[in-house]
Amino acid sequence: MPHGDLAQLSAVIGGLGAAAMLLARTRPQLLAGLAATAAGELALAAALIPGADLKLLVNPPSHAAAVVVGVVALGAGAWALARYPAVVPVALLAAAPFRVSVSIGAQKAYLLVPLYVVLSAAMLAFVSRALRGDAGKPLPPLLAVPAAVFVALAGTSLLWTRDLRQGSIELLFFLFPFSALVVAVARAPYRSWHPPALAATLIALAGLFSAVALFQRLTHSHLLAGDVERANAYTTYFRVTSLFKDPSIFGRHVVIAIAVLLVAVWLGRTGFWAGAALITFLWAGLFFSYSQSSFVALFAVGVAVSYVLGGPRLRRVLLVGAAACVLAGAAFVAANAVNDSPRQATSGRTRLARVTWVVFKNHPLVGVGIGGQPQASRDEANTELSAKRDRSHTTPLTVAAELGLLGLLVYAALLAGAARLLFLITRLDRALGLGAAAVFLALFIHSLFYAGFFEDPIVWGVMAVAGWAYVVLPRALRTAAVTDPGVQSSDGSPQQPVPQLQRQAPLAD
Repeated sequence: MPHGDLAQLSAVIGGLGAAAMLLARTRPQLLAGLAATAAGELALAAALIPGADLKLLVNPPSHAAAVVVGVVALGAGAWALARYPAVVPVALLAAAPFRVSVSIGAQKAYLLVPLYVVLSAAMLAFVSRALRGDAGKPLPPLLAVPAAVFVALAGTSLLWTRDLRQGSIELLFFLFPFSALVVAVARAPYRSWHPPALAATLIALAGLFSAVALFQRLTHSHLLAGDVERANAYTTYFRVTSLFKDPSIFGRHVVIAIAVLLVAVWLGRTGFWAGAALITFLWAGLFFSYSQSSFVALFAVGVAVSYVLGGPRLRRVLLVGAAACVLAGAAFVAANAVNDSPRQATSGRTRLARVTWVVFKNHPLVGVGIGGQPQASRDEANTELSAKRDRSHTTPLTVAAELGLLGLLVYAALLAGAARLLFLITRLDRALGLGAAAVFLALFIHSLFYAGFFEDPIVWGVMAVAGWAYVVLPRALRTAAVTDPGVQSSDGSPQQPVPQLQRQAPLAD
């Protein structure tokens, strides 16, 4: 990278700004954090993209005209979201999965362009609201503190990263923008239609992805991933990718939708046969992805949801059945390992775990810096593959290798804080709490076998919803209780008395 010093300075400024934004309790603190994060983002982009490529944005004139049109459209979107701020969480979710191939000169990437556009408009709208005195409620410390420490540590780690370019990409396109996403969601006004709207959006997206996947399976064409298309020519089965470049990313989006549907069916929020038909359709698309990590995540979340909502007899059956499935799976892997190798039996995951562990063992305290694990594995584990092929597929191992024991502790605190908030939300609104918890569990299990936990905007979105609901639900229930003393929760049971709700989730002024 030609501007490495600028990238490192920008990363520290952006990390501290994102941390301040997440921790902010007052409007000046929030606006200062936003400004520092934006400055870090712009400077990182300038450091990452060569000046010659940046000039292509305004030369030839047609490019400059396109930029002007984009700015006008962004302004229109910001005006609309400032006028209707309650739409922000649903709009962000609707844009979250889609990636677009972008080329600027020699720079080529597959980016979450629709999400970045909506998020930029949402943040402009939020700044406008904040300047008028409507900055929403701050995040609860249970989530804000570990999230802020994680982002600040990741940004600071660019000072010692083994791969400056990849680390800059992680910060520029994922951690810093997603910190802003948390703020945009958590400080949005709450409406009673939010939970069903978010669930419907998630399921509709998965339905679209499964429909495309089934079309690909029927036609054996239209894959976005060239490597998967080439691999299909040498196998007896045909893997689909839907609108993604990786079957496992497609599978992840379908699994979280099935998780929401399972909760809805168990709680009676949707009819049994309608829910079963939707789950069957989604599963049919998922099946042809042949994504092992997605199948494991689906199995785990299916057992967990049924265990929580089922009766004692079903729980006993689930425990025995789950144990039998785990043992059978272990036996299958062991049997394949006898004929092949553990690496082949686990689709290369044992090799990736080994080369990542070597890095952690050599740098146990603070790791090799954000984005540095693949290059460090190639250098220190003496692998013969490219650094890209050495990327860890296990999020805890990636965190350990890149941020060391310190990062692991913060990562565990973030998971614990999110889980605690989801538990508390379940006591306030069972459908919302269990639905969000099921999505979070599916994403966490998937991240144990496939990379991309902190690079998935829905992970940050679920944590944002947890903090948002923890703050706003007590007030919403108090208001409903005043107008209707018999107000009920989403599963039909009476809500807790208002004083108890106030003790469970005190509002921050």
